Amino acid sequence: MSSPSNATAARPVTQAALAWGFVGVLAFSFSLPATRLAVEDLDPTFVGLGRALVAAALAAALLLIRREAIPARSDWPRFAIVGVGVVIGFPLFSSLALKHLSSAHTSVIIGLLPACTAAWAVSRAHEHPPRTFWLGAAAGLLATLVFAATQGVDGIALADVYVLIAVLLGGLGYAEGGALARTYGGPQVICWALVLTAPFLVIPVALAARHGVHAGATQWLGFGYVSVVSMFLGFFAWYRALALGGVARIGQVQLVQPVLTLAWSALLLSERVTASMVLAALGVVACVVVTQRSRNEWRQDGNSERTSRAAASTF
Repeated sequence: MSSPSNATAARPVTQAALAWGFVGVLAFSFSLPATRLAVEDLDPTFVGLGRALVAAALAAALLLIRREAIPARSDWPRFAIVGVGVVIGFPLFSSLALKHLSSAHTSVIIGLLPACTAAWAVSRAHEHPPRTFWLGAAAGLLATLVFAATQGVDGIALADVYVLIAVLLGGLGYAEGGALARTYGGPQVICWALVLTAPFLVIPVALAARHGVHAGATQWLGFGYVSVVSMFLGFFAWYRALALGGVARIGQVQLVQPVLTLAWSALLLSERVTASMVLAALGVVACVVVTQRSRNEWRQDGNSERTSRAAASTF
């Protein structure tokens, strides 16, 4: 049993992790509507990968200003995994999907991301969620699938497959990045992942730009949001939360993201909100509560526990 002093020390960390997690989710919740706006006029490959180049320029400037040391060479493959997951994979495939799907439709499938992140966390972040957590996560997944079924999704189209690939790669990038953030801190993880990945994106983005980069102000505003907030600033909060509170556990906070995205889709894109959406919102929030209440049974490697506390003061 934990001593009172340990319990007292753990509580601020958990509260801080939840707070940073919700900040990150709030930032990400605008990503799909913003991407949907951007791909109306811009090539989806340009949107999906070009936003990473913009964010990489910001990341490089920040690293230079702060004179941050280059990560250990042994960790470069792990930063590459983060890059493949959240710098290339998720943005590219979600952009390709949103060329054909609505933001609301896509957000429902993205609701699978927390469960995917938790699954990756078991192997990549060495975490051991209790049974209560898995029950809560499974319930959240079920709520997401039921919601999708009630929205009249007719079969699996290629665009749906794109979203599923985005979820698979995004979950991997979240889990690996959250584990790395215990050592380097959230801002450094996303900054170095962007900088190390950027050279491989220049040619694909240049080729995509040949299709034309003529777009309206609204479309460029959407591109600007996913470049600066979704691809850069949002990860500062998100990876810090994952490092402090655990990848799988804090990842479940993202269950509320589809609900927020639906709200922004209705407000920004005039998409319809139904009663089933409200029921889904109540369901996923309840599941988040269940997963968070399992924290007293949580186990993760001793080194991870210590470094997650240290992450609060990193960067």
